[in-house]
Amino acid sequence: MWNLSFLLMYLLLSFLLTFLLIPPYIRFLHKYKLGKQIREEALVGKATEFAKLHKNKTGTPSMGAGIILLSIFSLVALSVVVHFFAPDIERLFGVQIKYSLWNRNETYLALFTLATVGLIGLVDDYLNVRGIGRTKGLSARVKMILLTIFAGLGAYWFYVKLGHTGLHFPLLGEVSLGILYIPLFIFIIIAMANAVNVTDGLDGLAGGLLLFNYVVYAFITYTHSLFILSAVCMLIVGALIAFLWFNIKPARFYMGDVGSLALGANLGIMAMMTDTLAVLLIISGIYILEICSVIIQITSKRLRNGKKIFRIAPFHHHLEAIGWSEETVVMRFWLIGMILSSIGLIVGFVMK
Repeated sequence: MWNLSFLLMYLLLSFLLTFLLIPPYIRFLHKYKLGKQIREEALVGKATEFAKLHKNKTGTPSMGAGIILLSIFSLVALSVVVHFFAPDIERLFGVQIKYSLWNRNETYLALFTLATVGLIGLVDDYLNVRGIGRTKGLSARVKMILLTIFAGLGAYWFYVKLGHTGLHFPLLGEVSLGILYIPLFIFIIIAMANAVNVTDGLDGLAGGLLLFNYVVYAFITYTHSLFILSAVCMLIVGALIAFLWFNIKPARFYMGDVGSLALGANLGIMAMMTDTLAVLLIISGIYILEICSVIIQITSKRLRNGKKIFRIAPFHHHLEAIGWSEETVVMRFWLIGMILSSIGLIVGFVMK
């Protein structure tokens, strides 16, 4: 019961802190003109149709998820301070403080991922709002190199330091991979970061899907007795709820790469820590659809002299281009995301 109260407390604190910080944060973004620049260059050719479809969003503040990370790390720091004074608090108020959120065995990897990949995204967002670079931000190649370095360090840590060499799958049981665990780990982290990143293109879309995903991993980590890591998931959930209040259409600010890359990569880390890759693949169905649509589009344009499969990629923009309203796309993707997350949660319990 104490552990459940612990989780709910951090969910509420995260929501309240983020909700209170967002209005001044939005004013800060407006003051320093940190608004989104709509891309005109695609990975292959010009993004003219995309620019036309979203030209009215130019200038809307970006880097919105910076406030999510700020809230998370502020509450982690607060938990360390409170835990330090735990004996005094228990003596004076009769309240027992068992944990801080800064825990070597459970939260170091997740918090390191949020900080490191978040920094990569922050740089990309800043270059975008300042219109720096051919694609207004870090090039795809530079982002890939940076994410590969991070994922490679993570793979080394899991394989060499933690001794992970295989993955568990329903019906198959434990599948030993040996040294192949390293490239698979790198692929999962990079794929998740980029897949969530390309999904973050409509008001509220990625934020809502990530909310469902982190609720799933809050439960999964709890059932694995990783109560502190579960609390970090609840911090993210609380912050995402507050974020979505201001991000649904018409969005007052956007998540930006600082959030989509960091929260996507962190989902991959959660899956590897809990050995629930099967769950991750299920709940990431929308992300997989989106990233595959981009890959198919790029391949078609390169091999078929510029001919496209979709009007615009990723797929959510294609649906917009053929007449779906932004709200319709977001709501239907959310519904699919909720269904997939529910299935993933059931599979996670079965695997446990």
